[in-house]
Amino acid sequence: MNEAINVPVIFGSDVFTEAAMRQRLAPAVYEAWKQCIETGSSLSLENANEIAEAMKEWATEKGATHYTHWFQPMTGITAEKHDSFITPTGDGRVLMEFSGKELVRGEPDASSFPSGGLRATFEARGYTAWDPSSFAFIKDGSLYIPTCFFSYTGDALDKKTPLLRSCEEVSREAMRILRLFGDTDAKRVIASVGAEQEYFLLPKALYAQREDLRLTGRTLFGAPAPKGQELDDHYFGAIRTRVSSYMKDLDEQLWRLGVLSKTKHNEAAPCQHEMAPIYSNAIHACDSNQLAMEIMKKCAAKHDLVCLLHEKPFAGINGSGKHNNWSLATDTGKNLFSPGSTPRQNAQFLVFLAAFIQGADEYQDFLRCTVASAGNDHRLGSNEAPPAILSVYLGDELNAVVDSIIRGTNYTDPAKSMMRIGVDAMPAIPKDTTDRNRTSPLAFTGNKFEFRMPGSSQSIAGPNIALNTIMAEELRKFADVLENADDFDSSLQTLVCQALSDHRRIIFSGNGYAQEWKDEAARRGLSNLSSTAECLPTYISDKNVELVTRHGIFTETEFRARYAIHLEAYNKLLAIEARTMLDMAVCQILPAVLRYTQTLTDGLLSKKSIGAACKAESSLIGKLSTHSDWLYDACEKLKADLQKLPGRTEEAALYYHDTILPDMQALRDQADTLEKLTAKDYWPFPTYSDLLFY
Repeated sequence: MNEAINVPVIFGSDVFTEAAMRQRLAPAVYEAWKQCIETGSSLSLENANEIAEAMKEWATEKGATHYTHWFQPMTGITAEKHDSFITPTGDGRVLMEFSGKELVRGEPDASSFPSGGLRATFEARGYTAWDPSSFAFIKDGSLYIPTCFFSYTGDALDKKTPLLRSCEEVSREAMRILRLFGDTDAKRVIASVGAEQEYFLLPKALYAQREDLRLTGRTLFGAPAPKGQELDDHYFGAIRTRVSSYMKDLDEQLWRLGVLSKTKHNEAAPCQHEMAPIYSNAIHACDSNQLAMEIMKKCAAKHDLVCLLHEKPFAGINGSGKHNNWSLATDTGKNLFSPGSTPRQNAQFLVFLAAFIQGADEYQDFLRCTVASAGNDHRLGSNEAPPAILSVYLGDELNAVVDSIIRGTNYTDPAKSMMRIGVDAMPAIPKDTTDRNRTSPLAFTGNKFEFRMPGSSQSIAGPNIALNTIMAEELRKFADVLENADDFDSSLQTLVCQALSDHRRIIFSGNGYAQEWKDEAARRGLSNLSSTAECLPTYISDKNVELVTRHGIFTETEFRARYAIHLEAYNKLLAIEARTMLDMAVCQILPAVLRYTQTLTDGLLSKKSIGAACKAESSLIGKLSTHSDWLYDACEKLKADLQKLPGRTEEAALYYHDTILPDMQALRDQADTLEKLTAKDYWPFPTYSDLLFY
């Protein structure tokens, strides 16, 4: 019988929480830390030393022997370098020590991480700086200290630093709007995020037999199984005992680390599952999601399973996304995307709604670029993910509100009131007026926007940096107008009406998969950047560079470096996939098929020698021989085309998309046909039936 878990007791037990700090720090030191968080003031070295000592004592009591500055480089995963607490005493003994200097700053090698040209190999120095707004935690016997990562010259080399900057910026601009509406209680606005995480679980033994899964995270070959997800019998179905045991273990580990794991269920595809957290501030949500992805994989290994986070591990069934639920709330607990009960509250809600709609329209390409990756290209626009066209879904009732504002006509509610903003005649707006549109990239769901485009393996930092920055920009524009208005209500009415009218094209409530929507989107002038190679060059458009530099999220150098990193990652990943395909086709598939063909040929000759009928053998040998030749030709073409890669990164990305990917698909088509023709005993690795229905 499993031992019961006391969740309130274990939750955050491996985290140096605010409660732990309050208990272990002197009141003055604790207050200095609070001021650092709330106002951005710096900590004195004396206070840092006090915090470091308390942190070390807490960690060593829990068995920690090392500490590490935990950071999020541009690889999309986390990085860590561990140092022990030991300090020699000179007489052959050691003390366990940890100073404020060691807490506040570390110095890992910066030259071996992606930098987009910011650092050369011979320029190795990099720094990590403690993020006091993120709590330290213990994992695997080490004290983990969340940090930012930057170069010797001060350039941000990580995903966390610009996210912190964007959170500060959207708070600053949102507070300008709140002050205009008379809110004197709030001190800051917090970007709130909940990132749903989809994933696949496979038996470790089967995974180990597939080179493509081990090297690329997805199956590069595989004929469809006789059964897929067409019966909808896996979605929300009963969870297998083995998987349930894994999920229980995962929850316990996440809870100990303060990760708000809330929901678990089977997803639509066989072997696919989901974990959804409770909302938290964007920084904590990003840290927690990075931790969750790491622990999902480690926990799976304990259960003889493998966790796949690739966006499209299997062709023909659902891939995995990471729905990023984003909202803004005050530090007093008011959700700024939640319609209110008074006309003034609804007027404020509509200002934030209009700002979001305007920003989503003006910066479609920026949002699209934050979810661009080779893996996500396989997923977007399929039956489980929104298309590459950005649009905003509001739901019928909120659409009617928007239409009435634009037209200045009556909004039909029980009171049949005229939709006037900021005056007492304005009706209440229902709080949950939307259905869920699975095809919408940006869906309003009552008090938040669900950004459904991010891929399952991606860091959520990029999408939330974009959402925060875009929102800050539009609120800045609104505040500039309203702060100088002679008649606030009239200016407010005009401003919101103009924003909704000018950017109405981005609002769409229909089927995003339909060809009719693609045609309509083109008529509206919306962008349709269907691939990473096509999309990424828009990332560094003048408009986007101006946006991020104006708000201090990136310097232009930092921003262009990220473009180079994303582009290079796309090219390298496709190169790995192409080489893996060739290796599997030439060294595994072709030899297996030839062996089977030889067996059939020997049998055919034996039967012919006694005059027996040989129709089945003859036909099958002919098909195997034909497709083997075509497979060989496809391999030769892919090899030859890989030798012709352009030297420039941008041209290479387009070449991979336009030439190499079609070559890879042609090779796969032949291999998957041969899989259907070859006896299972001869096929060199587990099939889709084996993997998905183990």
